[in-house]
Amino acid sequence: MPKKVGTEEWRKKRHQEFLEMRRFKYYIFCEGQQTEPLYFESFKKLIEKNAIYKNMVLIEIEPCQAETLRVIEKAEEYVKRNRITEGQVWCVYDKDSFPAEHFNGVVERAENLNKKNSKLQYHAAWSNECIELWFILHFAFYDSDNHRSEYIEFLNKQFKAMGLGKYAKNMENIFDILLEKGEPKKAIKYAKKLLSAGKGKTPTEIAPGTKVYELVEELAKYLPEETKGKFI
Repeated sequence: MPKKVGTEEWRKKRHQEFLEMRRFKYYIFCEGQQTEPLYFESFKKLIEKNAIYKNMVLIEIEPCQAETLRVIEKAEEYVKRNRITEGQVWCVYDKDSFPAEHFNGVVERAENLNKKNSKLQYHAAWSNECIELWFILHFAFYDSDNHRSEYIEFLNKQFKAMGLGKYAKNMENIFDILLEKGEPKKAIKYAKKLLSAGKGKTPTEIAPGTKVYELVEELAKYLPEETKGKFI
């Protein structure tokens, strides 16, 4: 059966009106294709189950498969393409072995963009050296500037002690493991402690360090009460 004239346009208009009704809007762009998106997808699912906020909060998660500066470039392209004028844009990315000017450049770019529109703010949720540091902080305070491989080794030992086998990237239940076996509230505390110790330094110089906790704190506000209490 052929579509009725105007049906597609009507649907697009209704969808746009639905999005505009959301009071709190978060656009999350992840360097990784799965690990970070899977982790934040769990926040989204829980918030959508929360009767209080499910119709008030919009969360869109975009895997970028791009590094450092390219992540924020893709975020800008998405914002422009979809004519987004308000909300929070979060870039989640790792230091790894990328040049310092690229890693620090995302923060600088975000600051410049934020001067253009106070209603649309960009945030850099970086990790030096990688997102696994954020995971580790759920179990212990970790302030050694080590390679990613040593972070993985730490998590492997922790997971094995909990009877979970080995840690693996792209684990679909990583959020649940960190929530049930770790201590998110302490992870936030430890992440802030690392940032405090690096006050006045660039993201590259804060090693280890992570600002993922800032995005976690934002999203945790909308979680169901029994879960929110584990974060804030």
